[in-house]
Amino acid sequence: MEHNEILSIIEGMLFLSGDEGLTIKQISSVLQLSKKETTDCLDELIQIENEREIKGFELVNFGGIYKFATLSKHHEYYQRMVEQNENSLSNAALETLAIIAYNQPITRVHIEEIRGVGCDAMIRKLVAKALIKEVGREDTPGKPILYGVTDEFMDAFSLTSLDELPELKEMKENFDQDDIFNTKYTEDISEEQ
Repeated sequence: MEHNEILSIIEGMLFLSGDEGLTIKQISSVLQLSKKETTDCLDELIQIENEREIKGFELVNFGGIYKFATLSKHHEYYQRMVEQNENSLSNAALETLAIIAYNQPITRVHIEEIRGVGCDAMIRKLVAKALIKEVGREDTPGKPILYGVTDEFMDAFSLTSLDELPELKEMKENFDQDDIFNTKYTEDISEEQ
């Protein structure tokens, strides 16, 4: 395989891994490269990213986990964006939040199995809004992140404990559009058009 093609594949893998990132071992296993070859490719990708004039993210290595992260120098703009959208969650984000609340601690993959669609963007949005957080790592290959709800989630929905969440059976029988997860956060469609 051509060297640039390997770099391209690694970049795509890192993008797909989202916040969880990938280790050298994971990348080298998929591409059937040695750890040294993989490390050299990652170093080269970091150099390529650093040389780009226009960029909104960078390739970082945090504790042996390689992933893309937004530039810290743009933090104030990202913070404004989050604050502007503070009280709006899409139905997909609400669904993801409910799955986490009822099944915590839970991995992204398990959430996606329940929802039937990818939820990486939803998880990032919920983490940015401080409604969920990393609560540990699952003891399985790859050590995926486990997510749980935060105190901000409890405050936002006026809960003192998760025992106050409606029973799932009860919700199915008495489902109402104004249930606990739709009363506080609503999406303003008029601004998007």
